[in-house]
Amino acid sequence: MTLAQPNSILSLTQPNSSSHLTRRIPPLPDTLPRSATMPVTIRRLLTATLRTPNILSHSRPALSSRHVIPQPSFPLTHPSLYHRFLSSSSTENPNPPNPLRTRTPLEKQFETWVHKLKPGFGPLEVKEALQAQSDPDLALDIFRWTAQQRNYKHNQATYLTMVKILIDGKRFRQAETLVEEVIAGACEISVPLYNSMIRFCCGRKMLFNRAFDIYKKMLNSEDCKPNLETYALLLNSLLRRFNNMHVCFVYLRAVRSLSKQMKACGVIPDTFVLNMIIKAYSKCLEVEDAMQVFREMGLYGCEPNAYTYGYIAKGLCEKGRVGQGLGFYKEMRGKGLVPTSSTYMIVICSLAMERRYDDASEVVLDMLSNSMSPDLLTYKTLLEGLCRDGKGSEAFDLLEDFRKGDSKMGEKTYKTLLNALHFVNGE
Repeated sequence: MTLAQPNSILSLTQPNSSSHLTRRIPPLPDTLPRSATMPVTIRRLLTATLRTPNILSHSRPALSSRHVIPQPSFPLTHPSLYHRFLSSSSTENPNPPNPLRTRTPLEKQFETWVHKLKPGFGPLEVKEALQAQSDPDLALDIFRWTAQQRNYKHNQATYLTMVKILIDGKRFRQAETLVEEVIAGACEISVPLYNSMIRFCCGRKMLFNRAFDIYKKMLNSEDCKPNLETYALLLNSLLRRFNNMHVCFVYLRAVRSLSKQMKACGVIPDTFVLNMIIKAYSKCLEVEDAMQVFREMGLYGCEPNAYTYGYIAKGLCEKGRVGQGLGFYKEMRGKGLVPTSSTYMIVICSLAMERRYDDASEVVLDMLSNSMSPDLLTYKTLLEGLCRDGKGSEAFDLLEDFRKGDSKMGEKTYKTLLNALHFVNGE
């Protein structure tokens, strides 16, 4: 088609379902100036018509549903696995995926387990499928996919399995999400599930208060009362925050409350739980309460161990009741129990400050006989105390004895102690 004269008749045909319509462009008036742009416009229109003759007749074809991927209604760890979910749900996406696309190993594994879960599967089959996964992300995808299926709902067993898998796989954010779902009522409650959630929350600094929220829900429930494991987890979490005296008194109230509620619920404590309560009282120098719990241990059929005696001995010595602390130490040694190194050193320092140097020296030698070594401060407290009391020669002799019995005392420690004794003696 060519452009002849400005006043010539041009025809553009547009195909229609019934007939061809002819559009005529009227002749241009002779009065148009030479600079008019109408011929250029017509030329552009004709050029576009020649290139796309059906531009006026056909609308743009719609996108195929294969190219439109709906957003999932639940979060998936691997977005690619959701493609497998669409292909497995014929009602949502009847078109098969592109067969030329290479599937990843995780997609193949996800598809395999989806096919294994035949229609009508229950929580037991889902639990087995989750436990068989070595990848926690793939297990979570299966967990979420099964939750979307009709006539199925996760129970406490599947939630407990999934929470453990995520915690072991260090997927803490996803585990926190599941904990919130359970608290909101996603499944029926059970003691093992709630204890697992409390253990997880106690191990996370920002979820410390959430652990006690779960504990309160257990207290208010009818068939999910806290047991001994629950109280052990909470007490252990509280004791890890006993860093200084002021903080100890803040958390001691919670320890007292838990102890009372444990008795009210009829939970019989064991030695481990009672030791934690004794430790809390001793750290706050509430030694009378600690000794009261110590005397009650026989009522619960519990036998005190080295930690029990050690906590009370340290608390008594720090309280200033060194004689009683030494008595608990001797009772412990009489039963063949070996104190910890911290118990040894506190007893030694307390005796040295009370000028009971003979008793302190015996405790040092006992400590060395059990393959434990006092630190530099403990040695200095005892030996310098002897020098200040005018027993310098005895201090030098003890230093030589300690050097022979302490295989861990290095040359640097020995010279430091020797120089300190010379300085205190004014030599």
